[in-house]
Amino acid sequence: MADQPTFPGSTYAGLAAGKYISAALLSAPTIENGGVTVLENVKGKSVLQTIDTNDLFQDATCDFDETRTVTMGESILTVKDMQVNLQLCRSQFHDTFSAIEMGASAFADIPKSFEDYLLGYVASKVAASNETLLWTGVAGANAYDGIVTLLNAAGLPAAQDITAVASTAANVIDEMGSVISAVPTTVWGNEDLKLYVSSNIARNYVRALGGFAAAGLGANGTDNKGTQWYTNGSLSFDGIPVFVANGMADNTMVAAQTSNLYFGTSLLSDWQEASVIPVHLYDGSDNVRIVMRMQVGAQVGIANDCVVYSV
Repeated sequence: MADQPTFPGSTYAGLAAGKYISAALLSAPTIENGGVTVLENVKGKSVLQTIDTNDLFQDATCDFDETRTVTMGESILTVKDMQVNLQLCRSQFHDTFSAIEMGASAFADIPKSFEDYLLGYVASKVAASNETLLWTGVAGANAYDGIVTLLNAAGLPAAQDITAVASTAANVIDEMGSVISAVPTTVWGNEDLKLYVSSNIARNYVRALGGFAAAGLGANGTDNKGTQWYTNGSLSFDGIPVFVANGMADNTMVAAQTSNLYFGTSLLSDWQEASVIPVHLYDGSDNVRIVMRMQVGAQVGIANDCVVYSV
């Protein structure tokens, strides 16, 4: 039997693949903007330790009297093997790459080669997909459980598991208020507490704050600027930062501490790969194939410290 042909190309594995896997995973807006805690180098699973106690203070005595109850628990973050297998036609990307190479674009980082450009392009698409999975993914084919999915399955206290209604500029402030009102007292006031909202809720909140008699804000809204008040800056509600989670489904909110929401990845571990395979050299086509392999997953540390608002 004749030897099988060897395909030249660009292959990046282990540490060398880090920048491409990083772009594919960590460029998801929620992750890139610090919306969750990232655990790197997770191999298989990572144990998130939790601790709970009853009242620690007691009347002083001369003796040691261990009457307090300490309950240790754990939450398991399991990462799942994922891959990208994609075939692209080179001619569809040559013009764009040439423009970037000549500086005729707004790209800050110019790729060193056409292969680097293709990997970067695919990485941006993977990041967009991972942003959605991080929040709404349901374990099964081509997915892992996202944060909202995990919270919906956690059996939260009824007051912290709120059924969503369709968001409008007229009701958005009341609905956001219902989520904040349900935040446990032990969590309220923590500096990393955030109100994560879907993009449609954020848009309606911006519209409501513009006034024009919406939600009782009067005709002129924030700073008397009407709908001109917002310039893509930060948002807050009752002093709590509002984090726009692009991967959330419409009409969804989560109140949680950043330190309680986790994304795990095999980044920088031995099990990862990014490759460009030039099949055009062998089959008469103009195609290249992109291959990426990685491990990813999400978890909530203590679900009962969160509030979820979803359909």
